[in-house]
Amino acid sequence: MTKGLTPPTPEEYAPFYADYIQRAGEKDDVLKALPGQIDDLRSTLGKLSDQQARFRPAPAEWSIKEVVGHLNDVERVFSYRLLRVSRNDVTALPGFQQDDYVRESKFDECDLNELIQEFEYLRRANTLSIRNMTDESVLRRGTASGTTISARALIYMLVGHVEHHMASLQEKYLLNIN
Repeated sequence: MTKGLTPPTPEEYAPFYADYIQRAGEKDDVLKALPGQIDDLRSTLGKLSDQQARFRPAPAEWSIKEVVGHLNDVERVFSYRLLRVSRNDVTALPGFQQDDYVRESKFDECDLNELIQEFEYLRRANTLSIRNMTDESVLRRGTASGTTISARALIYMLVGHVEHHMASLQEKYLLNIN
């Protein structure tokens, strides 16, 4: 079972994901960061009112609820890719259009705390799955969105993606809420 992870090499992910990999690499332990982000999200956003959670820094930007919903969507997409790659499935996996997913979701009509709870359930399931992967399986590679990706990079991307949006929430959203 996975004891510890070393950062993926640049050949294991598309350049687009370099920021996510870097952000995850700044954590002391990626495996501990996975469940820790549940508390980070809850403590940062859990006390917002519905009105505050609908805040968007500009008309074309996502609301806070939409950001959390997006985190849930990407948690599902990355974890599905992780499952397939770690199981040595060499089938090329398609990309997805995040803006289309958010637009079709109607996340602003959802309860913020339920969106956060959904993230918690997804992340806890993913954490258990990752902890039960072998060291061999996390090094496997596959193809997603037309580029090579490793299971290890996907684990780092799960953490880095949340870190990316938490930073955005702090910088663009929470400072501007009344």
